[in-house]
Amino acid sequence: MKTDETDSGRPGRPGRPDPGGYAAARLHLLHEKAPAGPPRRAALARATDAWLGGLLGAARGVALVAVGGYGRGELSPRSDLDVLLLHDGSADAPAIAALADRVWYPVWDLGLSLDHSVRTPSEARKTAAGDLKVHLGLLDARHIAGDPALTAGLRTAAYEDWRAQAPARLPELRELGEERARRQGELRFLLEPDLKEARGGLRDATALRAVAASWLADAPREGLEEARALLLDTRDALHLATGRATDRLALQEQHQVATGLGLPGADALLREVYEAAHTISYAADVTWREVGRVLRARSGRPRLRRLLGGRGGRGGFVEPERTPLAEGVVEQDGEAVLARTARPERDPVLPLRAAAVAAQAGLPLSRHAVRRLAGAGPLPVPWPDEAREQLVTLLGAGESTIGVWEALEAEGIVSRLLPEWKHVRCRPQRNPVHRWTVDRHLVETAVRAAALTRRVGRPDLLLVAALLHDLGKGLPGDHSVAGETIARDVAPRLGFGAADTETLATLVRHHLLLVETATRRDLDDPATVRSVTDAIGHPDTLELLHALTEADALATGPAAWSAWRASLVADLVRRAGAALAGGVPPSRAEAAAPTVEEERLAIEALRTGGPVLVLRTRPEGTGAPADTPTEAGSPAPVGIELLVAVPDQPGVLPATAGVLALHRLTVRAAELRTIAPEPAIDGSALVLNWRVAAEYGAPPEAARLRNDLVRALAGTLDIAGRLAEREAAYGKRRRGVRPAPPRVSVVEGVSRAATVVEVRAHDAPGLLHRIGRALDAAGVWVRSAHVSTLGANAVDTVYLTRQDGSPLPDAAAVALAKAVEDALR
Repeated sequence: MKTDETDSGRPGRPGRPDPGGYAAARLHLLHEKAPAGPPRRAALARATDAWLGGLLGAARGVALVAVGGYGRGELSPRSDLDVLLLHDGSADAPAIAALADRVWYPVWDLGLSLDHSVRTPSEARKTAAGDLKVHLGLLDARHIAGDPALTAGLRTAAYEDWRAQAPARLPELRELGEERARRQGELRFLLEPDLKEARGGLRDATALRAVAASWLADAPREGLEEARALLLDTRDALHLATGRATDRLALQEQHQVATGLGLPGADALLREVYEAAHTISYAADVTWREVGRVLRARSGRPRLRRLLGGRGGRGGFVEPERTPLAEGVVEQDGEAVLARTARPERDPVLPLRAAAVAAQAGLPLSRHAVRRLAGAGPLPVPWPDEAREQLVTLLGAGESTIGVWEALEAEGIVSRLLPEWKHVRCRPQRNPVHRWTVDRHLVETAVRAAALTRRVGRPDLLLVAALLHDLGKGLPGDHSVAGETIARDVAPRLGFGAADTETLATLVRHHLLLVETATRRDLDDPATVRSVTDAIGHPDTLELLHALTEADALATGPAAWSAWRASLVADLVRRAGAALAGGVPPSRAEAAAPTVEEERLAIEALRTGGPVLVLRTRPEGTGAPADTPTEAGSPAPVGIELLVAVPDQPGVLPATAGVLALHRLTVRAAELRTIAPEPAIDGSALVLNWRVAAEYGAPPEAARLRNDLVRALAGTLDIAGRLAEREAAYGKRRRGVRPAPPRVSVVEGVSRAATVVEVRAHDAPGLLHRIGRALDAAGVWVRSAHVSTLGANAVDTVYLTRQDGSPLPDAAAVALAKAVEDALR
């Protein structure tokens, strides 16, 4: 508590002797192996109470009141004594001053720090009204000696004022916390943290108590008191180790503090401190979000909006608006929450689906939702396709990933999905170049990698490699070698095949290769380039490693990446890429021969002159045969296999993709090919083989899809307009993420019969529709297409010709790529 006076210099008046042997009692508590932790802090407070009460003696109309940490009975060895001398105003000023001197001087004589003030109850309330920190101190007011009615009256008034002023004072309290965080940093990522002032420290824990006292919101209780006690215990040990009133856990004191707490070493100490800070930080995030929601509701504007646009319930009650986001997940009051029909115990993919859609929408996961998601059943091994895709989508959401990931961590969901995570959770990195603990560094690397996904053909492998690349830290030996072993175990469990597993293992094993080689070796020496090509082996892997190297360095800290390092690495990659280009078959190949069913559908489409459509459903990612019924009431999303054949004509791709988008079908993969069935039938047909999933709800009927496709091909269904209306409606409610911009390029040397254009973009409803419209506007013909949705990233390869069947001239191909890119922007 801030006071009227300070103890920066003890006044030159004679002090009084130490009554009752307080000094001896204090020394005994601190150094005679008394029980540490809360019992010692409470015993120290009781001894101090008795001593100060004796100093005050018999006095009428006054009370001695402990405030702040002393008021909570939490005296650390070198804590300040925060004391208020409260009087009713009946005595004259000299008498009150003499009484104060009787208490203050012995405290100074012992060399103890003292924050003190002398006030009447009305003065105390007035001061608190103008000073938030004073008001916070009064919320912990505790009677020591004198007239208890004075203390009780002030305490009651302080709480009444706090609750009445909460709508104005809580935003001020939050701003104080944010300012502290900007100044002191985040406790759980600092090598020398301030246990009190840094974000997630003791000040934040005290602020949460103040929020609870306002009755507007309450912090999550699980683990919060234990986390706070751990930080207090650490501060006690720090005070005893240094003999000073300090809150900064300096490097040179960490081992001694760890010994005082019975921990094996400094790293074990930091991990415990970081865990405690993580608990407090997460509780603060949840609590302040709830405070904001309550204050917005009290303002009246959201209530009016609900009255105008919400749904009516019994007795005229208006339910909050709930916007569907994905199967089992809706948005409500600015948070992602579970739908009423969601059953986590029957839908093991739901935690990843909820996390992915929340991160993509830029929304926090509600605490209640996360608590329910913690009860989801275990994922099968290997993971179903949807689980892997949702993980990639979560990792690719950029900055929004961090808050959602931490919400999952707070309930242990991450460690359950990825048991190897426990080993790196809150693990400190004593290299000063690193800004983060190992676990946060991995997430930050994925965030950085999300901005580089347009540079690689397999963004899913880049994002997963970012998450895995340092999992070997803390294990014996080279962490890259240990990490490779972990990657070979984890990748198949996530559902990656043998080739992708090998790529991920190579990326983890060699994630430091490029930067170390580029900065330490002679790039003009052929052996330097050969050391890279021998380790990497394929241009696509080199492309991924280049992006991973940059993301890893950017996530490490400002000192780890520079324009000079970037240029050296780029030069090395260019040289290695040229060496690998010879003899490596292109990875983008045209479609294989059509199946018997595709031939049959093509013939029927040409015979009828219209689209032919076959739709099959299966539980998403289960591996069950098509049309397999699911358990009654199961909320698992439905995967859809869709075959469409249409007589070859302009506009088939945008029309079909647009119809799917209107029916809220997310494209997972697709192939388009041109089939000329047999000489007896004139013409050719376009056959589109789609793998899609319903965003939420039941999949559409095949007849409705076909009818809308007929209308779209005839030009009577305004797909672009309807998609724009939906986007505008959702755009007002969702903040969303800022994905990397699309990249459209011409791929050389893949096909002699067609021009090959590759599109790398953020997946969104109507993306393929916009690509198809841009291609149609350019007057080119789509001969085949290969669509891959990898998490939230789409990588689409399109084979194009002019209307006479010949490839586009080079200049025209480049202009087309730019036109498509502009259309997607």
